[in-house]
Amino acid sequence: MPDVVLVTGVSRLLGGLAATALAARDDVGRVVGIDVVPPRRPLVGVEFVRVDLRNPVITRLVEQYSVDTVVHMGVLATPTAAGGRASQKEINVIGTMQLLAACQKATSLRRLVVKSTAAVYGASPHDPAVFTESAALGVRTANGFGRDSSEVESYVAGFARRRPDVEVSVLRFANVIGPSIATALSDFFSLPVVPIPAGFDGRLQFVHEDDCVRATVLASTASADRVTGVTNVAGDGVLTVVQCARMMRRPIVQAPLQTEGLLRRGYRWSRMATFPEGQFRQLAYGRVVDTTRMRERLGFEPTRTTREAFASFAETASLTVPGVDLARTGLGHAQVVLAAMGWLPDPSSTPGAR
Repeated sequence: MPDVVLVTGVSRLLGGLAATALAARDDVGRVVGIDVVPPRRPLVGVEFVRVDLRNPVITRLVEQYSVDTVVHMGVLATPTAAGGRASQKEINVIGTMQLLAACQKATSLRRLVVKSTAAVYGASPHDPAVFTESAALGVRTANGFGRDSSEVESYVAGFARRRPDVEVSVLRFANVIGPSIATALSDFFSLPVVPIPAGFDGRLQFVHEDDCVRATVLASTASADRVTGVTNVAGDGVLTVVQCARMMRRPIVQAPLQTEGLLRRGYRWSRMATFPEGQFRQLAYGRVVDTTRMRERLGFEPTRTTREAFASFAETASLTVPGVDLARTGLGHAQVVLAAMGWLPDPSSTPGAR
């Protein structure tokens, strides 16, 4: 069992929850959490160290604490969390390279767990019905986060070859969702009107935020024969895009697949939602992963199916547009959208809105 665990990205939801869950276990010794910004939530039992992964000082930190297990949760999924796409790529790729350089030199290291994503498979009309872990990565069809994760995985594979004495586990999670986590996809389905690719209804898989944490903790603490290699993690079953919109009770509008660029610019300008590159393709072609290895090798069983995971989000999600509170203003969907785009006065500034 791990004596000293280093968890990256603890100031974000999943990283913080994973670090706290590890610290609560009796079979885990010391848990050190690092991030570039202080956590907004209390990390019970976790020692927080403020450090930028891109800084070589991470090498001294790993040596100082004699870390034997590293859990890398510090790959950012959205550009807004990093201050832009360029910063996102630098944090994800350069930060991972620095961390792996520190792991390479750490004689105390015994295990490395990396949180990755099923987005590495990309989305295209030539995709298989179900992706297994051995499927080729869709580098050309993956979005920014997917491409970053593909690059991260390539560096992790190189590290595994150089350090065969270290147990390396890569967890490729389906879309993580739940009542607490905010992602580009949860923002998308919270829109007053959901645009979907005309003529398509892609299949989606989800994994609940709690199951994401549970799988990460299991990969960090299970016996060596259960954790080595790449593992897809997802809840049972699938949902189509239209089914998701219906569960959210949102009207849909058909938009040609070729309008993805226009939609991205429109939502970026209106600040209504994050619409990453490639997300519209995923909604069109879908993405489903095989979870046989998850059960047979890792020994993990999600507590919620894909439908149950999405339902936990839908039950708590509200119809929101940044800067506008529908409950207070009493405005209709169309008025809210026009106000967010600047075509109507901001309803929060009108008399009686507060």
